[in-house]
Amino acid sequence: MMNISKSSNPVFKEQVFSKKYSTSSEAMTVNGTINKTALMLLLVIAGALFTWNKFFEAIAINPESGTAAVLPWLAVGGIGGIVAALVTIFRPQISGVSAPIYAMFEGLLLGGLSAIFESMYTGIVMRAVALTLAVFFAMLFLYRSGIIKVTKKFMMGVFAATAGVALVYLVSFIGGFFGMEFSFLHGNSNFSIGFSLVVVAIAALNLVLDFSFIEKASNAGAPKYMEWYGAFGLMVTLIWLYLEILRLLSKLASRN
Repeated sequence: MMNISKSSNPVFKEQVFSKKYSTSSEAMTVNGTINKTALMLLLVIAGALFTWNKFFEAIAINPESGTAAVLPWLAVGGIGGIVAALVTIFRPQISGVSAPIYAMFEGLLLGGLSAIFESMYTGIVMRAVALTLAVFFAMLFLYRSGIIKVTKKFMMGVFAATAGVALVYLVSFIGGFFGMEFSFLHGNSNFSIGFSLVVVAIAALNLVLDFSFIEKASNAGAPKYMEWYGAFGLMVTLIWLYLEILRLLSKLASRN
């Protein structure tokens, strides 16, 4: 039986991973999860290139038409991504189908958003991608080397911090309907930049929890389809991390 506490990543629910699996030749492996994560990343890139090209093709004709050209695709990507994510979370057994679909939808969303930011701050997307990859490999090194140990206190601390960020975003979203402004979320003040740095750090720490859950599920002999589920959970965190880094860089760029 796996001894795992709750993760701050809603994908890695205790009900999914905290069980005993029978070992077989069709068991989940870390390498298999890595391969499926790489495939999902390629699908995200493919979807992103589609909306990215749509945006820049539109502004080449009319500089003001870029956002309108990708807005429908942003809606499709956002709604489709949520639906695919919920299906994957509640039916891990079909994650081999739903997880790649999620990646494609998220690619459509990320490509459009990235193009909008790139049109405002040239070069910001490549910097965000580079920083996201750098953070990913740094956290992987810290986890594999044992510098960061995933203890129960560590997991609960990251869970509390992530829940706090989610609550702030939820309050901001609801407050927007009543005319409330949360300038520290969107402005470029020192406090706003500091808040973004904290959120990026929390997202990065979630990667460590994801690594731990994938490794433990593998060691417990989880079924083969859990490779897709593990890759899906890791992509959820990576996409969040990228968006937060993109937001942080845009705040810094708007100061210039």
